[in-house]
Amino acid sequence: MARSLDSPEPARHVTLVTEKRGKPPVADDLRGRDRTHVWHPYAGAPPAVPMFPVRRTEGVYIELEDGRRLIDGMASWWTAIHGYGHPQLHGAVAAQLRDMSHVMFGGLTHRPAIELAERLVDICPEGLTRVFISDSGSVAVEVALKMALQYWRARGASRRTKILSFRHGYHGDTLGAMSVCDPVTGMHSLFSDTLPKQLFAPAPPLGFERETTDDDLAPLSEILQQHGPDLAAVILEPIVQGTGGMRFYAPEFLRQVRKLTARHDCLLIADEIASGFGRTGRLFACEHAGISPDIMCLGKALTGGMMTLAATLTTDTIAQAITNSDPGVLMHGPTFMANPLACAAARASIDLLLEGSPTPWAARVKRIEQTLRDALEPCRTLPAVANVRALGAMGVIELRHPADMAIVQPALVELGVWLRPFGKLLYTMPPYVIEEPELLKLCDAMYAVAAM
Repeated sequence: MARSLDSPEPARHVTLVTEKRGKPPVADDLRGRDRTHVWHPYAGAPPAVPMFPVRRTEGVYIELEDGRRLIDGMASWWTAIHGYGHPQLHGAVAAQLRDMSHVMFGGLTHRPAIELAERLVDICPEGLTRVFISDSGSVAVEVALKMALQYWRARGASRRTKILSFRHGYHGDTLGAMSVCDPVTGMHSLFSDTLPKQLFAPAPPLGFERETTDDDLAPLSEILQQHGPDLAAVILEPIVQGTGGMRFYAPEFLRQVRKLTARHDCLLIADEIASGFGRTGRLFACEHAGISPDIMCLGKALTGGMMTLAATLTTDTIAQAITNSDPGVLMHGPTFMANPLACAAARASIDLLLEGSPTPWAARVKRIEQTLRDALEPCRTLPAVANVRALGAMGVIELRHPADMAIVQPALVELGVWLRPFGKLLYTMPPYVIEEPELLKLCDAMYAVAAM
């Protein structure tokens, strides 16, 4: 049960409701039709775990077809930072729809894309001046890898074809992106014989406030020293390794990685798809270390969860090298590249975030972080819990054993929240507009499930 954080007493945690509820025919009908024809992410066909038909969304709530309302602790896979149904975002899309829903981007351009590119250049780390607008985070990573490879080919260094990544890293589900995900503990080991063979450094040491030592950096330094002539780029998730373990690491480690890549004349790709737009407490996670990468990938919260869009930003130096060499173009071109509706949504989402009305976004994220730290701390005493951590608008309970989704997911729904654990991780990345009682209910539900 939600409680005041000023209370010195342990939390009165919610208990699971085990009695069966009647399900309206419409929910059963949708669930049956779904099982017959729909294939869900990371699931069999039909899925082994139950699916919950959704009727509508509003604010921080998901309303199911059976009438239950769930607090969304996932912000729709970390995208809906303003919650659902925000009039400013809906208004931007509606206004754009009156003029143009889509037009090809080959040989044509339009105001929404131009204004979005200008806005991103203004707010992203210094030096990132060229913007390639695509349609998903995985594609943004593919574009980044191509940029790096074409850049070195343009420089006459065609030997530089390898990418160096980090253990526990995750960068997407397309083939190139999969090749730089953790090859052992990641989700894509099934494809290891097919993917390009990349190089991997040990994962950054866990701990945002941990002191970075020479020993921490020695393996990366050794790989750069040994394989530098073959490396096109180093790719990493700044500060937060997301799907690979929800691991937070020190800004100083990132700062030293930037120094090492510069020393070895190796490009640095920052994958800010999950961490961008305030999730870590800074607008972009790179800001914690005060660094600018050579290439940066954005996605997820870019449109505030309205629709799919991504972007890959790079420097004039890289862009000009590719443009001035054979074939003189970046070899990528998504059909729905720079979709005007999505670009309009992205511009509106960025404006909404930076306007900070009535409370600045950074203050909201800081409040969420403090609540998560305080409210999840009692979970450390539970036998099933290995670790508890929070950073920005992210709270994580790391379990000792993988969660049984067939049990855990329905239990969370019974508790009135929507969370989507994976592996040993029970975590929340809520919308920034979530209020204290709703956030505390999320935390209490996490405790209840961890205590099962």
